[in-house]
Amino acid sequence: MDLDERLLADMQDAMRTSDKLRREMLRMLRAALHYEAVARRGPLDEATATEVMQRELKKRQEAIELYRQGGRQDLVEKTEGEMAIISSYLPQQLSTEEVERLARQAIFEAGASDPRQMGQVMKVLIPKVKGRAQGKVVSEMVRRLLSQSAEASPTPSESGPVED
Repeated sequence: MDLDERLLADMQDAMRTSDKLRREMLRMLRAALHYEAVARRGPLDEATATEVMQRELKKRQEAIELYRQGGRQDLVEKTEGEMAIISSYLPQQLSTEEVERLARQAIFEAGASDPRQMGQVMKVLIPKVKGRAQGKVVSEMVRRLLSQSAEASPTPSESGPVED
């Protein structure tokens, strides 16, 4: 069963059980996926569908921050429920330890040892974590690991005079 069929079946179940929030969220997800398919002029592959759902999830994360600033706890709770529904259709997210392991591996593959080489590491790492970890978390992890390795390795001036 592909994603659209699964969303449709789950939406029909939500209609039968009168789960208004779930029904509306599944309608919204199906519409967002449909609009993306129309924009791309063809059916969506799994990676693109995941991107669309992550975009919708990110919109809600940003909205929650604004609702909290505005003191709207009712909207925060509703939006958190929406996020839970969207998340149930996304691939399992990587743990912090898994992201760190993959980041260390990418740093090694890229031969990076300085924070200025972050772009090279991200080129290697992003395809491995795409859809399974948030970009912000990944970039913070890489930045932290590169900063640690830069502090650990002495610069030529710190290691003493260089002899010819």
